[in-house]
Amino acid sequence: MVAAKRDFHTAIEYVESLERKDGLSVAELMDSNIRGGLTYNDFLVLPGYVGFPSSDVSLQTQLTKRITLNSPFVSSPMDTVTEAEMAIYMALNGGIGIIHHNCSPEDQAAMVKKVKAFENGFINSPVVIGPDFTVGDVKRMREECGFSGFPVTENGKFPGKLLGLVTSRDIQFLEDDSVKVTDIMTKDLVTGYQGITLSEGNAILKENKKGKLLIVDDKYNLVSMLSRTDLMKNEIYPLASKSATTKQLLCGAAIGTLPADRERLRLMVEAGLDVVIIDSSQGNSIFQIEMLKWIKKTFPELEVIAGNVATREQAANLISNGCDGLRIGMGSGSICITQEVMACGRPQATAVYNVCKFANEFGVPCMADGGVQNIGHITKALALGSSTVMMGGMLAGTTESPGDYFYRDGKRLKSYRGMGSIDAMQKTGKKGNASTSRYFSQSDKVLVAQGVSGAVVDKGSINKFLPYLYNGLQHSCQDIGVTSVTALKEGAVKGDVRFEFRTASAQLEGGINNLHSYEKRLHN
Repeated sequence: MVAAKRDFHTAIEYVESLERKDGLSVAELMDSNIRGGLTYNDFLVLPGYVGFPSSDVSLQTQLTKRITLNSPFVSSPMDTVTEAEMAIYMALNGGIGIIHHNCSPEDQAAMVKKVKAFENGFINSPVVIGPDFTVGDVKRMREECGFSGFPVTENGKFPGKLLGLVTSRDIQFLEDDSVKVTDIMTKDLVTGYQGITLSEGNAILKENKKGKLLIVDDKYNLVSMLSRTDLMKNEIYPLASKSATTKQLLCGAAIGTLPADRERLRLMVEAGLDVVIIDSSQGNSIFQIEMLKWIKKTFPELEVIAGNVATREQAANLISNGCDGLRIGMGSGSICITQEVMACGRPQATAVYNVCKFANEFGVPCMADGGVQNIGHITKALALGSSTVMMGGMLAGTTESPGDYFYRDGKRLKSYRGMGSIDAMQKTGKKGNASTSRYFSQSDKVLVAQGVSGAVVDKGSINKFLPYLYNGLQHSCQDIGVTSVTALKEGAVKGDVRFEFRTASAQLEGGINNLHSYEKRLHN
């Protein structure tokens, strides 16, 4: 006999009356006594109720205890992934780039400085000139600095009494390089007074349609400056990750645990570094703990992310010694062979869940590093408790990654290598090799690879790829029924966000099958 149909409201009441919700809680899913270690492909997040547009989903999250990002995306400190250009566009799109340290300290500090100078709020140390400077001097400075707008002060120093402003338009058609700037500078200036807010300053720039807003004190001494170029960048990149104090783009960098890395860090702090990652394949070491203690004592305002870790015990040592964030993952990267060669590591989903569950008790944000191949993996890493996700292979091959494109078998490619590859560890420099120290191999006569070298297909620009990841993650959260990254994590802890284990057959079913041919385009 067919059971009587219940009306819609009764069905809802019936579901609510059940002792347990459909699917598994995150704790039930990740019970290693039942299933062992899991990867991201081994489970799914169950759908929830969609009662809001995807655009309402907030992806704001914590990178460290004191640094907030507008998106959870972090680029890996690999020499084929993150240098200055990648770091700039990661920050402009709401994430942050971590500049690699397989280079000289001076080169790394220069990359940090380039990121910090790309977009300013208030320019608190503007380059100024004196009235006796010539047009030739300005042209030379334009070549050196990359810009041509220079305030003119009475003594040619900053701070100093403001006299005028020289711009590209003032010198554009002048062929006589001996002309002094006092004869051609703009004296009708748009100024604001010290104490003005950034939004007020930008409003003045919009109203007057000028390139520079010069900020002066009550004695007409130049104290700072605003640029129209930066205002335009603010409108193009509304999610940009910026320092709360300087309004410059956020920038991170990696260092090792050698004594020489202390001087390396000093140079980068002078360049404006916001956060440092102590870079090691196995972070639970006396070398990292000593470096962590030194950094917190020497640069107490600098945020420090420690790692890599895969267990609670590893995390406990680093948390106890003052880290502001943790980096999770050992052997799960697409070009990493640590688990294969060293028989040491942990499946990434299990590592992320266990470390995050522990670290979140102490208010330490965690970064899932490795094993991420698509938007779904990012969603799963966040649902397991991580606050951010570090990507290497996903970002390699983009226009902004280091290296040149080449063609093979008709495809446009870029080189991509693990920092544990022989190629990376054999890279030499006057300050030693950062890659060997990452794997405690700097004194080895025979190098043992923990990574490989390869190539990845051209992915286009970060400016298209990151918005694709951002919008895709918003839609993923919408399907799950949560309106933010925070709600996703909290829902998993409370048991409201549910999961399902996937068998090998289920994984096959969830992929593309039974087609003669197809084209997989992820974004336009």
